[in-house]
Amino acid sequence: MSPFVAEFIGTAILILLGNGVVANVVLNQTKGNNSGWIVITFGWGMAVFTAVFVVGQFSGAHINPAVTVGLATAGLFDWAQVPAFVAAQVLGAFTGAVLVWLAYKDHFAATEDGPAKLAVHSTGPAIRNLPMNTVTEIIGTIMLVFGVFYLASPGFMTADGQMLEAIVINGQEVGFGLGSLSALPVGLLVLGIGLSLGGPTGYAINPARDLGPRIAHAVLPIPNKGDSDWGYSWVPIVGPIIGAVIAALLFGLFN
Repeated sequence: MSPFVAEFIGTAILILLGNGVVANVVLNQTKGNNSGWIVITFGWGMAVFTAVFVVGQFSGAHINPAVTVGLATAGLFDWAQVPAFVAAQVLGAFTGAVLVWLAYKDHFAATEDGPAKLAVHSTGPAIRNLPMNTVTEIIGTIMLVFGVFYLASPGFMTADGQMLEAIVINGQEVGFGLGSLSALPVGLLVLGIGLSLGGPTGYAINPARDLGPRIAHAVLPIPNKGDSDWGYSWVPIVGPIIGAVIAALLFGLFN
């Protein structure tokens, strides 16, 4: 499988299962309606686990522009590959959001709450304070990307598109590839971030996870959906990118 196709598929899986659990909890007349934050965070953890397990062997399973930028900043990924990876991730996230809408189409129609419909697609703050919301996203993404460096040794791709199993950094061999059981600690990390840091902003910690579904919300014929809150949309893009760069710099400092 092409690494770029793998990123598209992996991010689509991430959003299908991740936004799917939000739809199950917040939309009317579902089996999981009002089942709460624990269900949402656990569902997102399983979404990450599944996506990483499925496509890790093909692309390293970044499934997140912040991870891709963090790897490139740390010198573990070719900057020339970044735009294509990010494009695949955003397109995959959009596609996953469309699939969630199809699966829950009747429940979107049965729900009058416009903000709840947006919440199925994208994140939003519990207390709207954009500078502090950005700080929250920075902190959450630092934890994500820094944790990924140590928990799962994310994939390194050369300029010619070849995946390497290991690379030497400061005289030490670092292994790569998020497949197999390496997917489990990453899923647990996202579960922990959601439980501990997700309250203020809904823990986007992934620009594609927010942008792709927000675009889907804007273009899909969802009844009484309200606006897509583009005034907030930069926060889950800028915050995670800054957090990823900081995490990469910390990784370089400690290794």
